[in-house]
Amino acid sequence: MFALQGDVREHLHALERLGARTLRVRRPEELAQCDGLVLPGGESTTMFKLARTFDLFEPIVERIADGMPTFGTCAGMIMLADRVKDGTRDQETFGGLDVTVRRNAFGRQVDSFEGDLDVAGLADPVHAVFIRAPWIEQAGESVEVLASVAVAGADRIVAVRQGHLLATAFHPEVGDDDRVHGLFVDLVTQ
Repeated sequence: MFALQGDVREHLHALERLGARTLRVRRPEELAQCDGLVLPGGESTTMFKLARTFDLFEPIVERIADGMPTFGTCAGMIMLADRVKDGTRDQETFGGLDVTVRRNAFGRQVDSFEGDLDVAGLADPVHAVFIRAPWIEQAGESVEVLASVAVAGADRIVAVRQGHLLATAFHPEVGDDDRVHGLFVDLVTQ
């Protein structure tokens, strides 16, 4: 669990309810002990700056490139994206996910919303919480779209999987429905 910024505690609780062993990652030696990594919601520019400050940036990039299962939610989805729109001039990401993400696509904090969302591979809808959320504007051919939301007459991609990478624009750690985290645990245990 990337533990330098974001919804760390909530993700840890969800993973622990599923029986996963968890570890807060703040240093490269902690990352080396992980079989998978969660990149939580938070603020993506702060996340990459802290990852640089704590010498985690390059090790995370390398582990993702080597196939470590990684799950990004909201800002974590931005951090996995290969391309970012509306980022800062110095915006960096860990990359690996062949998508173009638009930061704060749904609007400001006051535009945050929640609702039930059909997610491919899950029998019943997931209650999804969107907080200053991004969306995916373009997904590569190897990216599987798991969920989308209709906004102003257009479908906006909000959940994807590409090989060992899983990403959501929403916050599945909010509440007690751990099924999206279960999709990640499945990636780690395969």
